[in-house]
Amino acid sequence: MHGKAEILDRQRDPLASDFWNKAAAPAGNAEEATCPAYVYLRGVHERALAVEFCFKTGDREFFPYSLLGPWRYNPSVGLLLRFTGDVTSLVLIRGSNFDTLVNESVNLTDRGFQRHRILAVREMDEDALAKAGPTGPTIDQILIGEFETAEDQLAWLRKLAPALVRK
Repeated sequence: MHGKAEILDRQRDPLASDFWNKAAAPAGNAEEATCPAYVYLRGVHERALAVEFCFKTGDREFFPYSLLGPWRYNPSVGLLLRFTGDVTSLVLIRGSNFDTLVNESVNLTDRGFQRHRILAVREMDEDALAKAGPTGPTIDQILIGEFETAEDQLAWLRKLAPALVRK
């Protein structure tokens, strides 16, 4: 088991942080670009195979886009993604300005997840929130639940995001 100090050291690892420290729109023909909240594919016809969710703790989870089913967005609650495989995983992303265009080309919703262009999403610390500013997209929290039944999914949603439950 890793201790808390090891997790913090991994977060400060310069190689690991390079992923998030890229220029917002790299020069040349770089395929990826980033903003403080997420990494995306620059080409409008490019498609990612999977999305990575990065937590403040240093933990990361990956989900293939091939398992992404319906998703919902409510600006006051967040973005709810449903990945269906052996079990159903619900990913609730809380934050703000998900529809804001980054570099006039991508956002988290219709130009991001809908087109499979998002490579990674991360929970943001205070420094990253400051970089995003008041109008940039922010990710305050990522919650992931795994469920075997629809009833368990509904109970989780009713507890964490009742506005996303259909009546």
